[in-house]
Amino acid sequence: MLLILLQLDDKAKGKVSKLRYKINELFETIQGEGSFTGQPSIFLRLQGCPVGCSWCDTKHTWEINETLLIPSTDMLAKRKEDDRWANVSVDEILEIFNAQGFQAKHIVITGGEPCMVDLRPLCNALEAKGFSCQVETSGTFEILVSESCWVTVSPKVNMKGGYEILTSAMQRANEIKHPVATEQHVDDLKALLVKHSIEDTPVYLQPISQKDRATKLAIDTCIENNWRLSVQVHKYIGIE
Repeated sequence: MLLILLQLDDKAKGKVSKLRYKINELFETIQGEGSFTGQPSIFLRLQGCPVGCSWCDTKHTWEINETLLIPSTDMLAKRKEDDRWANVSVDEILEIFNAQGFQAKHIVITGGEPCMVDLRPLCNALEAKGFSCQVETSGTFEILVSESCWVTVSPKVNMKGGYEILTSAMQRANEIKHPVATEQHVDDLKALLVKHSIEDTPVYLQPISQKDRATKLAIDTCIENNWRLSVQVHKYIGIE
C-alpha cells in the first residue's frame, strides 16, 4: 500500500512539474497597494485578460498571441512593457527565483487576469518552499488558489468584456480593493457589497489616477464609510 501511495504521489508531482503558466513579467519590488503596502514582493504577471477595463495600466497583458511566445530568459531580459510572454513551469519559476537572487518571500500573482487558470499547483508549490502567496483578481472568474493564499478582489463592474462579478469571488476575498474616480464607482461598490452580502471584509479605495479630484473622493469616502485608502505607493515613488 505504501508503494502505491508513493507512486501516486510521484505521478502528482510529475503533473505539477509539467504545468506551465503564461508569464509576461517576473520581478522583485515593493507591493504598493492594499494590506501588504510596503512588503517586499516578487510579482508574477500572467498573460491574458478578457475583462477590458478602460483605465487598465497593463493592457499589454490582455491578448495571448502565440506568435509572441518567447523563452523565459528573454522575458526576464525585458526592460519595457510589451505583450511578449513565456510559458514557464512551476519548477522553472522556483529556479528563476534562485538564479535572480530574489530575497522577498511574498509572491503577488497578478495579470492580466490570473484566475483564468487554476493557480492551486503554483500556490502549493510556492508555499511548500516557504513563500506566502497573494492573488489579485477582478472577481469575474472562479478563484482556484490554496486555502492560505491571500485574495485581493478588485471588482470590475460593467467593463467592455461583459463579465459579471461572482459571489464566490467576493466571498473568498481577504480584501476588496476598488478603483474610484467618480461617485458612480462608489455607488457600484456599495451595491456589490450588498448584493454579495459582504460585511467584514476590509475595503480599500484606490484612486484611478493620482489627480487631486480622484484622491479627494477616495479619502472622503473612506472616512465616511470607515474604509481604507490605497494610493499606489509604487507610482508615487517611481518604481515598478
